[in-house]
Amino acid sequence: MTNDTKTPHRKSIRLKDYGYSQAGAYFITICTHERQTLLGQIVDGRMQLNSLGEIVQAVWFALTEHYAHIHLGAFVVMPNHVHGIMEFKIEEAALSVGVGLKPTPTRHGLSEIVRALKTFSARRINEKCDKAGNKVWQRNYYEHIIRSEASYLTISEYIQTNPQRWLEDSYFVEDDGHY
Repeated sequence: MTNDTKTPHRKSIRLKDYGYSQAGAYFITICTHERQTLLGQIVDGRMQLNSLGEIVQAVWFALTEHYAHIHLGAFVVMPNHVHGIMEFKIEEAALSVGVGLKPTPTRHGLSEIVRALKTFSARRINEKCDKAGNKVWQRNYYEHIIRSEASYLTISEYIQTNPQRWLEDSYFVEDDGHY
């Protein structure tokens, strides 16, 4: 914290001078606000989504309808967080910037798409729970650029088997039973 403003300084994990809208694969983790277990529960090593978890899952899969330049890889909703892989594709239209009369397509970056996921899912969750403006997600999120096929496969396996390791998960908290 600084002495003059009493605001914490957040250390960015982003790579300096890296364009987070360029082609590549990204592993993301987003936690619920205060790590509340509001998206479902783990039963016998399997995630059982509740209606709020189903909302998050539906919003994740709908992202490709709004952002044509992404492909969604492995994904899991956990009781208090989500893990997913998002791949940014190279588009022919993006390669021909400024050619012809069509406007240049907008290519949204990772932070914009994560913001959309958080905003759209929070809005729907709050509507369902009749709690307008309630915080659903933590302010930030974790991101990791996947640089190799081996890393991609390891992270995909980690995501898919995450529910089986819930009790040992660093995000594990006892069910707080509230939202």
